[in-house]
Amino acid sequence: MKRLVALLALSFALAAGAAHANTAVPTENDPVASKREHDLASKLRCLVCQNQSIAESNAELAVDLRRQVREQIAAGRSDAEIIDFMTSRYGDFVLYRPPFKATTALLWGGPVVLLAIGLFVLVRVVRARRAAVETPLTPEERARAEQLLGAVAGGKGAGSGRPKG
Repeated sequence: MKRLVALLALSFALAAGAAHANTAVPTENDPVASKREHDLASKLRCLVCQNQSIAESNAELAVDLRRQVREQIAAGRSDAEIIDFMTSRYGDFVLYRPPFKATTALLWGGPVVLLAIGLFVLVRVVRARRAAVETPLTPEERARAEQLLGAVAGGKGAGSGRPKG
């Protein structure tokens, strides 16, 4: 009887182990899970640094977010589910490539609008300078300029280029 119980316990343990072996859980040493974690972390912005992904940042929040990504990968969630979780928790700002929506339209269109405004201002300034250079002198301005140039030329020594002193 003891043999039968031991045999049943052993077969039950082997069956449970075989069932558990079919559901592989990723570990920190799993290269596929590590690559997936890094790829996801590269798509998410560090909310502290703002110019780095959580994969690049060493801020405490970035370390915590990487840990959350790792835990969700281990829990068997898909990439889309993990990104949805992060955006629901932190908003579209956490994404390096936020989707184009009404709330992010300024984010996507802002650089184009600023470039257009800059080009418009540049064209206006260049045209204004050209107009100022190309405007001919009025007869009164021409006479005054000739009078001033004649006085300067007469006051200086001929060809010396230095003021008398």
